[in-house]
Amino acid sequence: MTETRRGNCSLRISLGLVLLLGADSAAWPAADPELAPVIISGERPGPGLWQIVGEQTPGKRTQLWILGTVSPLPVGMTWRARELMRVLAAVDTVIFARPMELSTPRALWMLIAQRDLLLLPRGRRLRDVLPLDLYARFVAARAQLGEDGDKLERYRPVIAGALLEDRALAGKGLSDRLDVSLTVRRLAREQHIASVELNTPGAPDMLAALRAVPPAAELACLATLLDSIETGIPALAARADAWASGDIERLRSLPPSSMSACAAALGRAGAAITPWQEARAEWLAALAARMQSAGSTLAVIDVDMLLGPDGLLQRLRDAGYRVEEP
Repeated sequence: MTETRRGNCSLRISLGLVLLLGADSAAWPAADPELAPVIISGERPGPGLWQIVGEQTPGKRTQLWILGTVSPLPVGMTWRARELMRVLAAVDTVIFARPMELSTPRALWMLIAQRDLLLLPRGRRLRDVLPLDLYARFVAARAQLGEDGDKLERYRPVIAGALLEDRALAGKGLSDRLDVSLTVRRLAREQHIASVELNTPGAPDMLAALRAVPPAAELACLATLLDSIETGIPALAARADAWASGDIERLRSLPPSSMSACAAALGRAGAAITPWQEARAEWLAALAARMQSAGSTLAVIDVDMLLGPDGLLQRLRDAGYRVEEP
């Protein structure tokens, strides 16, 4: 039985995080009693794994498995790791993305030094910068969550939206700060399996991207976060359940996380290449390299990078590899 773990004494940098740099989550009021938690009870069968198969060269044995991870997850959810343990027993290397984490002192320093990335300039408020319809949606979501009227008004739209979504997730028993890769790292360490960290974009890249986001892209991202708060959280809970049950077809049928939806919105609104896109390119190169070398590998990757017409699994198919479904 495996329980997803939280990171210790660190702040994760993701589009749902940067965002936590600007606020103390302990400052949120208790969850509204009318917001009944989404309960996914009992132990789940466990996520499925993809296997990537290439042309076999005599004398070279190459095996690649991929574990897709999802976020958010229900707090306290447990899942059986039988297939994962079977694969771990067969591999010699596990690849993870470099943890996008900051120590608490570093995060506090960045909060002070980079405050202009988090707050609206010149004392402006959200009511001053948001279109009337978008601001009305924000106010309605804020009121639904029982949030103080002045709180979040001075944050940039994307920061305020991410913090509000975090509040909504917590009210439903979900968290985007639960990290499946920590569980897999522990299991690999216990079995003395070599770990490799992919040098994907980290905190400085995220902050640089935040600085360069065009206003239209930021408003589009806020709209996707409000979509999640208004109607999307049941689908996020269903995604978590499908993942933990190994139901890939159901997982495919559900919308992506707000983080990946927001990344897509940034691209449609004309933002420069995002750290999300850079990470996907890094992963594709790393997976292709592993398929050209001998050995057995497990890669742990965000499922939103895997699925879809432009996802990594389709890119691998386009490159001539066979993708065996879980």
